[in-house]
Amino acid sequence: MSKNKKSPKKLGLWATTALVVGSMIGSGIFSLPVALAEYGGISLFGWLFAAISALILAKIFAYLSKVIPSAGGPYAYSRVGFGDFIGFFVAWGYWLSIWATNAAITITFISYLGVFFPILQENTVVALIVGLITLWSLTAINSYSVKAGGNTQVVTTILKIVPLAVVTIGGLFFIDISHFTPFNVSGVSSVKAITICTALCLFAFMGLEAATVPANNINNPKKTIPKATMLGTILVTIIYMLSSFSLFAVLSPEEVANTASPFASAASKMWGPNAKYLIAAGACISTLGALNGWILIQGQIPMAMAKDGLFPKAFAKTNKNESPYFSIIASSIIITVLLFINQSDGLSGIYKSMVLLTTVTVLVSYIFTVAAYGLFSLESKMGLSPTFSNIFLALLGFAFTIWMMFGSGERAVFLGFIGLLLGIPVYIWNKRKPSE
Repeated sequence: MSKNKKSPKKLGLWATTALVVGSMIGSGIFSLPVALAEYGGISLFGWLFAAISALILAKIFAYLSKVIPSAGGPYAYSRVGFGDFIGFFVAWGYWLSIWATNAAITITFISYLGVFFPILQENTVVALIVGLITLWSLTAINSYSVKAGGNTQVVTTILKIVPLAVVTIGGLFFIDISHFTPFNVSGVSSVKAITICTALCLFAFMGLEAATVPANNINNPKKTIPKATMLGTILVTIIYMLSSFSLFAVLSPEEVANTASPFASAASKMWGPNAKYLIAAGACISTLGALNGWILIQGQIPMAMAKDGLFPKAFAKTNKNESPYFSIIASSIIITVLLFINQSDGLSGIYKSMVLLTTVTVLVSYIFTVAAYGLFSLESKMGLSPTFSNIFLALLGFAFTIWMMFGSGERAVFLGFIGLLLGIPVYIWNKRKPSE
């Protein structure tokens, strides 16, 4: 039997691409414009530089996925390049970011659903119950089969792009150039404004590495992952750039800043008040798809660590459909606890704190991934060589990630590293077990 034969239980190119696109297009595109509005039209440069950074990182991830087609993505690359401790450090931070992300996305989904069912905005207990039902329904799907989760991702990805495309194309017929003057309305220098906007926009691109994490559950990973990573990132870049331009063309920065749902407001301005329901539906589908994608991923990181002896063995368990059910369920239990703890803070408070934590911890994984790529190039390992293009790509990736770390702010960096340091006792405990 050919080892390249496709397995019906594994993800193909389109499901993997949908995983990449679905993991990036989540709640961010619907909520970030409000944060960007205080900077005005110059925020479009934030999207541009974030897109360039994302494409550079996608190229690096795509190549590493060819030579190290192992589950875990950033964790696997960092571990091969720098050893167990750095690998664990990266994986712990990445797993931590997934908890925070999924908690925020769950609450964001409930908030958008509240447009149709106002009781969800009025009664926190009902909202929490619906949120938990949503979380655990997707957990059940992905725990049963990675393939089932992948198929769900294809459907939700297609559905989430449609309303964004409607507003984007429609907005091109309602352009008001006055909304872009003055170009920078923030009162800070253009360089600082672009730096902050780029850091905010990069959050919306997080997930570009999604295809590299469940490598063991993908058909022909050496070919499928690079194609899906680049294809997904390019597609998302086009969607983000065009949709943001159309949004600011239809609404002034003041109008964007004073609405909780800017795309819904843009639709209402173009086609009447009932149009907001179309966008609200799109936001629900978008966040649901993102949540499904990240739940699929959340079991892969601890499973990869457990297989390498850096995490309890139970996290390596898989069922007959090759799904790491124990890791997925354990992660969702932690997310459930986060939802209970933070339910009184409201959507905006939770979303902001979770975004900050996610950005910093994911940037750490990106920095070490880029560093591993640079190391392999300098030492002529993994098929790489110290060519100008390889070194230049590594330097660009490193420069962008460090720049974004500064753009995230001191508080976010502090909180992120506190969370990372909390993983060190777990690492020590697991390292001492074999010697007992």
